[in-house]
Amino acid sequence: MKRRPLIAGNWKMNLNIPQARELAEQIKESCQNAACDVMVAPPFTMLPALAGIFHESKVILAGQNVCWSEAGAFTGEIAPPMLKELGCQMVMVGHSERRHIFNEDNTMINKRLLGAMAHELTPILCIGEKLAAREAGETFTVLEEQVRNGLIDVAAPAPQTLVIAYEPVWAIGTGKTASVAQAQEVHIFVRSILADIFDKTIASQLRILYGGSVKPGNIDELMAQDDIDGALVGGAALEIASFDRIINFS
Repeated sequence: MKRRPLIAGNWKMNLNIPQARELAEQIKESCQNAACDVMVAPPFTMLPALAGIFHESKVILAGQNVCWSEAGAFTGEIAPPMLKELGCQMVMVGHSERRHIFNEDNTMINKRLLGAMAHELTPILCIGEKLAAREAGETFTVLEEQVRNGLIDVAAPAPQTLVIAYEPVWAIGTGKTASVAQAQEVHIFVRSILADIFDKTIASQLRILYGGSVKPGNIDELMAQDDIDGALVGGAALEIASFDRIINFS
């Protein structure tokens, strides 16, 4: 089954508002004829500025994280209704930097994911193994644990209400990239876990993205794989020349 590709740009903690406005206008123009969905996740402070630019465009606005609660004593967090109010349709949860720098565990990530889905924000559940796990042959064990625990209490999702992103932690921002064969192998495995959690039909409809030093030079080969449905892009999403090439992959 052919799934509509999704190219997701994660700006992380970069740019200022004038720079964000300029890049957003360029991305808006760049994706006019793109044969994929395009998402941008800027820092929270830039969401109001970008909401106006992306309104009624093809670009989907997303948050970089989300709390599970609608309101309350959660200093430093952002609630699902707050993201919705700013025009967000999607949100990332479980990014490797949240897991490994800020020590968010599978239980917290699951709470964030459920909070997003309860407010009709499509979560991108990020999963991935560190280098030690890869070298120890534990990749599939780590990923299965992250997927199953991340999706606890999730009812059968419609195709547009959940996205998975596989990002090998050892390949993020390092210039290293999992080989195309390695990436495809993992995507097949993740889809098999989704089939077991839900069913084969749902698994065949859900999009699984690859993230990990995605660049103009490897996007075409990655996107040619049957089970790679898009890309979660970091550094290359901060420059229009590279992001344009990724959006308009061959």
